[in-house]
Amino acid sequence: MKQPELSRRISLLQATAINMTDMVGIGPFIVLSLVATTMNGPGFLYAWIAGAVLSFIDAMVWSELGATFPMAGGSYNFLKEGFGPRTGKLMSFLFVWQTMIQAPLVIASAAIGFSHYAGYIFPLGFWGTKAVSGGMVLLIVFLLYRNIETIGRISVLLWMGVLVTMAWIIGGGIAHGHFLEPVARINDGLELNQAFAAALGIASVKTVYSYLGYYNVCHLGGEITRPEKNIPRSMLISIAGITILYLCMNISVASVLPQDRIEQSNFVVSEFIEVLAGSMAAKVATMLILWVAFASVFSATLGYSRIPYAAARDGAFFKVFARLHPTKNFPHISLLFLGGVAFLFSLLFKIQEVINAILAMRIMIQFIAQAIGLILLSRRNGRNFFKWRMPLYPLPVILAVIIWGCIFVSTGVHMMLAGITVTTAGVIVYFLKSRIQGDTL
Repeated sequence: MKQPELSRRISLLQATAINMTDMVGIGPFIVLSLVATTMNGPGFLYAWIAGAVLSFIDAMVWSELGATFPMAGGSYNFLKEGFGPRTGKLMSFLFVWQTMIQAPLVIASAAIGFSHYAGYIFPLGFWGTKAVSGGMVLLIVFLLYRNIETIGRISVLLWMGVLVTMAWIIGGGIAHGHFLEPVARINDGLELNQAFAAALGIASVKTVYSYLGYYNVCHLGGEITRPEKNIPRSMLISIAGITILYLCMNISVASVLPQDRIEQSNFVVSEFIEVLAGSMAAKVATMLILWVAFASVFSATLGYSRIPYAAARDGAFFKVFARLHPTKNFPHISLLFLGGVAFLFSLLFKIQEVINAILAMRIMIQFIAQAIGLILLSRRNGRNFFKWRMPLYPLPVILAVIIWGCIFVSTGVHMMLAGITVTTAGVIVYFLKSRIQGDTL
């Protein structure tokens, strides 16, 4: 009997929709106030620009690797290929190891943010908030438990809701008549000193979190049509579109609400709409924001579910995760496991606790090591080996490593230690596993 295989059915439009819905999510609505508080002035727009610059630079690394190795699992394959047959086993194992923790954290963070923002409409209380966040994760798993063609259509529908929501927010600021005022005041009180650099670094941790997801298409590489072209295009289109939307949204909100209200608000976008159009319109806008958050969890869970599957199919992870649904051809065991862990995390943690933890655990292996792996692969095989090649190589790769290193430091000592601890534990488990199985590094 023929084993089920992944199908290449996701188009450029659908891939872009999946990326953009993953990127927006609840992040920009939650962290807008946090970024404004950290920067303490109209210069908070610089933090959003910094996040976009890093995303563009890092996307070049992902584009080269994604177009050349268009397979399910994304970074798992990139690390294995970049570091070669020996060290690559360790690096790819460490990626899957940290994914089993940070992927549910990403899913849970969006679900927690969803329940938090729902409090603007419904006073949920502690247990009500937990019920909503946990229920959201369960609903996402239910919707993803189907074939990829149906998921692609659902993604486009959810993406339309994202665009409608952002268009309303931006349009409200433009109609208010003072849209460009925050841009004119961006340098008010700005001093280029060590304090500004420190604030920008801390604020950029939050904005980078809001941009994460531009690479989601790489995790679905085995299901993308014309991957050598569509994977890079979908990432670069997604980042460009989201950058414009984020900057316009922040400018729009700052053109209506005073700085102190932005910094103190728990529902800043809802309050922005309330000032412009009243409480009923604000509730409708909040419902749309919840739609966006839901869409993000849907997209992120879809991409992450392919990573343990890819590793297991390669013989580097538990065999049970290599199973595909017998009729719908998707990795159902992987989906159910990650969804179950995300459900528990959504009940245990708060939104601000997971943002720094997500970045701290991912930066060393997924971002910095992956960029280094690209350089090693280029040295071994030459630049013509890649199906898509970045301009000005290796400058973007070097910049990506330096900036990610700065972001890692900005997550704080406790989160840095947590990330190092998780990685160290993964190394120990890998060598124990290798010794038991008789493998060699």
